[in-house]
Amino acid sequence: MKLGIINSAFSQAGVDTVTGLEHIARIGFDSVDIFTEPSLISADEISRIEKICQAKDLPILSLPVVAIGLIDFNDPVRDYHIERCKQFIDLAARWGSDNILLVLGEYLWQREVIPPEEQWRWGIESCRILGDYADSKGIDIALELEPFRLSLLNSIDEMSRFVRECDHSRVRANIDISHLVLADNGPEEVAKLSGQAIHVHISDCDGKVHGDLPPGRGVVKFAPYLQAIKELQIDGAVSIELEYSPDPARIVEWVEEAYTQTARLMDQVGLRG
Repeated sequence: MKLGIINSAFSQAGVDTVTGLEHIARIGFDSVDIFTEPSLISADEISRIEKICQAKDLPILSLPVVAIGLIDFNDPVRDYHIERCKQFIDLAARWGSDNILLVLGEYLWQREVIPPEEQWRWGIESCRILGDYADSKGIDIALELEPFRLSLLNSIDEMSRFVRECDHSRVRANIDISHLVLADNGPEEVAKLSGQAIHVHISDCDGKVHGDLPPGRGVVKFAPYLQAIKELQIDGAVSIELEYSPDPARIVEWVEEAYTQTARLMDQVGLRG
């Protein structure tokens, strides 16, 4: 698998996109995931990103998108987010990416007002529509597991069930290692996503709350998870997810540390390549 990173690590620290990509290429990453908003990014910026990634031999593999409105109870809200996600798919196709990384939302009102089965159904319906559109563009959809109590996809079992019930060749799963730890899903459960998972996120945490720290800064025991992921034989990337650095002025060192530690962990299990 490739070793990548989501470029938001730099953008959230106030570093412009092109400079961040130059750092990512210099540090030695194999690929990058671009966090953006297609309705706001200019044609010139799209072209600049495309050119620098080509020049640096840095393929753009994934575009993360948070679209919690896909399971909203209002039809116009779901319709809006379906069209918004299609814009991400279009941009992913323009950049030659593998997938969009889709974050669904949470159950509303503690699952008490709207039957949770309805929100589940809306999620399935929305993802099937997007799967059809993604298929026409040659793009996959990788669903994110969020380890929060009311998240629609908050465990390996729920993720696997959703992918099975969606029953669309383009709608698959992402594996986020620290999210699995926070969801109390051990490495032995990763095999349940065999044939379903296509992308991986890696970061560390304190074992209690969402962290997105460089590996080694928290308590996650990565080797068993990475070995389990290796056994899935995914042809994709392990992308580092670093959010909201505690010291934005030292973001380059923060990313370099994450790269070094992740490269070491992947080499330990023979996963990178």
